[in-house]
Amino acid sequence: MNFEMQKANMLAENINGFIKYVQKSHENKNLLRFNPDKVYQIKLIIEEFKFQILADELLRINRYDWDGKYTHYLVDRLNEGMAIIDEFVKNNYNELFLFTARLYILKGLSQSFNKKE
Repeated sequence: MNFEMQKANMLAENINGFIKYVQKSHENKNLLRFNPDKVYQIKLIIEEFKFQILADELLRINRYDWDGKYTHYLVDRLNEGMAIIDEFVKNNYNELFLFTARLYILKGLSQSFNKKE
């Protein structure tokens, strides 16, 4: 398997993990860990930028063959949403600091796709 394909698949799996973590945090409404309204805001941003579709597409196109152009397009779309979520978490760090680790992993994986020219 191509190294780039593995990175794309790993990114897609981590996007799915982040989505599940946000959904579970929203459903549990643990007031000691998170402010439910702020978690709901992150959930809305995820839905607005269609993270689930991006993750599914990354898995689909990189299952058997590496498609660099479309992968970079999907990663760019992901980065747009991640920038908004990252800024929101930084602005509300006291209530959402547990999301920073997952965001750090996603940013690191997505930055590994920067075009090297």
